[in-house]
Formats: sequence, C-alpha cells, structure tokens
Amino acid sequence: MSAPAYGVLRRVSETASVLLENNPSSMTLEGTNSWVLRATPDTPAVVVDPGYRDLEHLELLAGVGDVELIVLTHFHPDHAEGAPWFAERVGAPVRAFDPALCLDAQSFVDGDVLSAGGLDIRVLHTPGHTADSVSLVLEGQVLTGDTVLGRGTTVLHDLGDYLRSLRKLIELPAGTRGLPGHGPELSDLPATAREYLAHREQRLDQVRSALQVLGADATPRQVVEVVYADVDRALWAPAEWSVQAQLDYLRSEGQG
Repeated sequence: MSAPAYGVLRRVSETASVLLENNPSSMTLEGTNSWVLRATPDTPAVVVDPGYRDLEHLELLAGVGDVELIVLTHFHPDHAEGAPWFAERVGAPVRAFDPALCLDAQSFVDGDVLSAGGLDIRVLHTPGHTADSVSLVLEGQVLTGDTVLGRGTTVLHDLGDYLRSLRKLIELPAGTRGLPGHGPELSDLPATAREYLAHREQRLDQVRSALQVLGADATPRQVVEVVYADVDRALWAPAEWSVQAQLDYLRSEGQG
C-alpha cells in the first residue's frame, strides 16, 4: 500500500474530492476522510466531516474555496469535533441528523434532499454504528461515514438497526460507488454491503455457538475470547462493543 497522501486534496470523481486527516489509528485506519462536494470547480463547496479540531487539517480544508454547507455523518469526534471551529472559519452552517450538532441550520431526516454545492444530496438514515449515522447519496456515489468502511468492519451500537441499514444500501443500483469516512473508495457499495450482511450473519452464528458452550449469560469478553480468538488482541476492546450489540440483538429476539 502506498503512503497516505495527507494534506493533499485528491479528486475522486467529477463532484467529489477528499482531504485525508493525519489521524491514523486502529479505529480510523489511515485517518478521517473529509469530503468536498461541488458540481463544478467554481461552485461553493459542501464539506462533509471536517474531522477533529485539528487546526492544520481544518485550515487546509478551508483552502478549498467558498464553503456553502458543512454536513456531519454522525457525532463521533473524529468526524464532528472540528465542525464548530471550521464553521466559524468559513462562515457556513452545519447540518446533521442530531439537532445538537447543528449550527445556524436545521437537522435533517431520512429522505431529505440537501440542495447545496450545485448538487442534490439525498439523506439516508443508516443507524447501527451510531443512532444518528447517515449516508449521503449523490450522482451514483454514496458517502457512508462509518456505516461501511473502505476496508474491515465497523464497530456497532445497535445490530438490528445496522442490518436494516445494510439492506437499504444493498437496494441501491449496482455499481454505486462508496465514499467512506475511513479507508479507500469502494467500487460497488451494494456488493460490499451484501458482503457485510453475510459477515454479520456469520458472526451471529458464531456468537450463538459460543453461547451454547459458555451459557446464555456469557459476558461480551467471554464471547470475544472464543469468536475473535484469531484476531489481534489490540482489537478485542472494540470487538467487545460489537459483541455486546450482537448479544443485545439475540436476546431481544429471544435467540440468546
């Protein structure tokens, strides 16, 4: 894999470019993808997920030109923390699913169309990673936030919500491109979502099998030690969160 291009605005399509924040970790992969959307190079931009309050990154992001709107895919700080500072810097409002994240603008709901940057951007509410997670659909491409990553799988808050969100993404036209919050672009988002769904169903089967051995009241950590035995232990803590979501799902369905 080539070295990440931090600080360089990289054009991905006719309407989307990305600026990679220098905040790599096991959770953020190479870092947070801050997306810049606009119909033409002369159109004011829509900036999606400014990232942390990282002033070097935010100043570079401000250098893209006029910004008409800032949009957040969800509340996590590696996507949203820098939004208030950036909004003041560029003089643009902030919109998100959660009204508490909005500045000088209203929140949006599933199905809303944001007309900005010379584009019509459709909001898909895709909870599961967080309750407020959204994906943004425009011109054969979808910004997925952390709902679907460029590689690997995402940490879950609510598995039932997440499975429903994956099914929404699977219904998009084949070949729809995925522009994730972390990691590389995806050439066929519905196909990737289908793979995610199969992976989640496989994990659920593994958790069910683990519970048969460990007992119905097993803790997430006990399940992780069985199901994720072949995974780097550095990832066991986030795996516990996902296992908790799986246990909650199974127990709510009466399957645990």
